[in-house]
Amino acid sequence: MAKDALDKKEGQIPTNLRLLVLLEEVARRGAAVKPAEMIEAMGLPKPTVHRLMQTAEAEGFLQRDLDGRAYGPGPRLRRVALDIMSSEHLRTARLSILKSIAEELGETCNLATPDREGMIYLDRVETKWPLRIQMPIGTQVPFHCTASGKMYLSTLKPSTLAAVMRARPLEAVTDKTCTSPEELTAELDGIAKSGFSTDDEEFITGMVAVAVPVRDARNRLLATLSVHAPVQRHNLHSLKAFLPSLQKGAEELASLA
Repeated sequence: MAKDALDKKEGQIPTNLRLLVLLEEVARRGAAVKPAEMIEAMGLPKPTVHRLMQTAEAEGFLQRDLDGRAYGPGPRLRRVALDIMSSEHLRTARLSILKSIAEELGETCNLATPDREGMIYLDRVETKWPLRIQMPIGTQVPFHCTASGKMYLSTLKPSTLAAVMRARPLEAVTDKTCTSPEELTAELDGIAKSGFSTDDEEFITGMVAVAVPVRDARNRLLATLSVHAPVQRHNLHSLKAFLPSLQKGAEELASLA
């Protein structure tokens, strides 16, 4: 019944399913949504929708967007999504693909998903080389100076990206970190066109990385697939040679969604 709820007229969504349907619709849209949009989509009275959204916000399932009017997934809803993506049967298949790519490339491969403050490592397969850079599953890394984070930023609509850039200064994590919003925006435009992103010692001195998007059936970014390596073994030019394998792996991972 919940699946078809938004196709029904006012009052046809059972009371005990309304909050679930509202959260489902917010997640489906993949962007912050205003109460007026949910009123139209759900066909429910204005006070009811406002009450549902306020309850979801109070419980951490929704979170106010930067403009203070729209709502996006909150920490609890994002945690539910991560838990589902980490379920045993999905993770087994996902790790099989990651291991295959890591063995082919000979370097560490990562699967990361966007969170509110940065990218979260959902899964990773380490290289067998003794010299490696370790970041455990669950590690959060910045958007602006990582290959995975820049890939995510490149998918944002211009108004959202501009708000992100204004929210706080770009911190210099290494001496190669880009701290200019204008320069970073120009780089993100290039990433959106090329379909891959790089990290040239911008997050960790001595580490380079390349990332590609993992997209859903609506062409929305679900996650990023990346490979990173110490500069003693690779530079950006040699890592870019791995792009065909990463893109093939991203397609395989997308098929699991």
